[in-house]
Amino acid sequence: MDDILCDELLEEIFQRLPSSPSSSLSVSLVSKRWLHLCRTSKTSLSLRLTPHNSTIPLFSSLLSHYPSLVSLSLFVPSEPTAPASTFSDHLLLIVSTYCSKLHNLRFLAGLVSLSSLSSLSSTCTRLTSLCINLSRPVFFSWVVNFPALKDLSVFVCPGEGLEQEIQFSWEHGMWQNEDFDTELGLESLHLSGIRADDWGLRWLWRSCKRLKKLQLRSCEGIGDGGSFSSFVRCLQGLQEVELRTCRSIVDGVLLKLADSCNSLSSLLVYDGGSREGLLRFISQSRCDLQKLDLRLPLDLNNDHLSAVAVNFRCLSSIRLQSCCLVTGEGLKALGVAMSSRLEELALINCDVVEREPGLLAALGQNLRQLRKLDLSYNETLLDKEFISMLVSCNDIIDLKLRGCKGLTNASMVSMFKSCKRLKDVDIMHCCGIGAEAVELFVLNSPQLRQIHIEESKLSDVARTWVSNKFIELVV
Repeated sequence: MDDILCDELLEEIFQRLPSSPSSSLSVSLVSKRWLHLCRTSKTSLSLRLTPHNSTIPLFSSLLSHYPSLVSLSLFVPSEPTAPASTFSDHLLLIVSTYCSKLHNLRFLAGLVSLSSLSSLSSTCTRLTSLCINLSRPVFFSWVVNFPALKDLSVFVCPGEGLEQEIQFSWEHGMWQNEDFDTELGLESLHLSGIRADDWGLRWLWRSCKRLKKLQLRSCEGIGDGGSFSSFVRCLQGLQEVELRTCRSIVDGVLLKLADSCNSLSSLLVYDGGSREGLLRFISQSRCDLQKLDLRLPLDLNNDHLSAVAVNFRCLSSIRLQSCCLVTGEGLKALGVAMSSRLEELALINCDVVEREPGLLAALGQNLRQLRKLDLSYNETLLDKEFISMLVSCNDIIDLKLRGCKGLTNASMVSMFKSCKRLKDVDIMHCCGIGAEAVELFVLNSPQLRQIHIEESKLSDVARTWVSNKFIELVV
């Protein structure tokens, strides 16, 4: 009985250890018993495998030692452009056999066949999050076999004319099932690589009646013509939308969001959309947007910022990246309008920061509620401009300066003098900042919990302090 209690106590302790490889390695080297207990208590595992036949039995043996897994991430470094292979099917079958308690599965080990998904659904009935690669033709009616699924990510890859997939679809009635009505429990959906002729999307859009978050990446369409009306209805309850590199559909999606979605609180648009389409959305939208993240090198200008200031009065976070048409005048006007609400500001690789002296000082004076500031990759940003902003922004807890090569040790001194509450700092690739300044900053930042920095800039004193204070070091 004492041994059992001791084992349970050890497992409880192991579950509370940091999830770093060094922690697991240290525990496993103590004894075979500790190694066994460490494995049986582990609930999360991330693996990178090689696409070789010998991997399959080794993988099977490995998973048999981890009976408590609830989260598994599996990656095989090969381009998923071939039809679903026996190798990936075998791997997924092994997962189905040994990991019946899984809640989260990220399976990026090749294309997944519909038959292997059928096997997975019969054993892993608790899955709430699933990430996979699929080939064309695209079917989604299999999702109904995962009743607990809340989060689905699908990367659609080339693979037209796959006879085995079409045969399986016919045998299991998936073509006919595209016409039946159901209500999926999905709350988050991430699709990548969708085209305008992918007719399997209509059923998915029609069945997603609880969707709160939608992410589209590298999509040329939202499915065939019959999918559009179902897609529009799907937008009505959305709270978060992310559109990455979807140039051909961004304007249309934004227009329908403005017309149909009043619940949207977060919008991200990267590399797509026209100037007119974005302005129309900002001016016509009736939602209380709280977070706006834009990476539009040629499209965003002061007109958009003025419209944001007028129409999105609840905005608490705005992130702009590579926006070369924005001027200091537009940003200052935005700062005045958002002075009492904005908590996060990001101006990443925005040359206006470097070309207009006094801009950061003016923003700092207006945005005294800032908690997060990201000025990454403004390579010629100087100490004088940066410090003039910090003087007014004393409540910043998250500061990112990655790639700001013009900053020197003077900025580090100003950071710990002005921002006593800093918890997370990124000064990676700031070549003007030396080890002495880093040491001084670390020793004088009592709230620091994480720092991103090159190992070469950490002195022995700083390294010891970071370790003793349990500060996470990201190199």
